[in-house]
Amino acid sequence: MTAGATELVRECDRLRAENRQLRRAVSSRAQVDQAIGAVVVLGRVPRDEAWGILRDVSQHTNTKLSLIAEHVLKFAQGGDLPQPELDEFRRALERNRIASRTDP
Repeated sequence: MTAGATELVRECDRLRAENRQLRRAVSSRAQVDQAIGAVVVLGRVPRDEAWGILRDVSQHTNTKLSLIAEHVLKFAQGGDLPQPELDEFRRALERNRIASRTDP
C-alpha cells in the first residue's frame, strides 16, 4: 500500500469514528429534549427550570445527563425511576419551588 493510500485509509477511519460520535450526540440531545418535556409536564415547571432540574439530578447523583434523560422517559411511560434519582428529583423540584417563591 502506498503512503497516499495509507493516509486515505486513516482519514476514512477517522471520519467514520467522528460520524459515529456525532450520531450519538444528536440522539442523546433528542433524548434530553424529550426528557425536558417530560419534566415540564410531570413537575409542572417551565422548560428552562426543567433543564436545570435534570442537570441538578445528574450532578447530585453523579449520573450522566443522557442516562438521567433515558430514565425519565421510561418513568414518564410508566416505568420505574431508580430510587436515588427519584429522591433527587423530589429534592430538586423542592429546591426549584423554593427558589421560584423567593425570586422577585
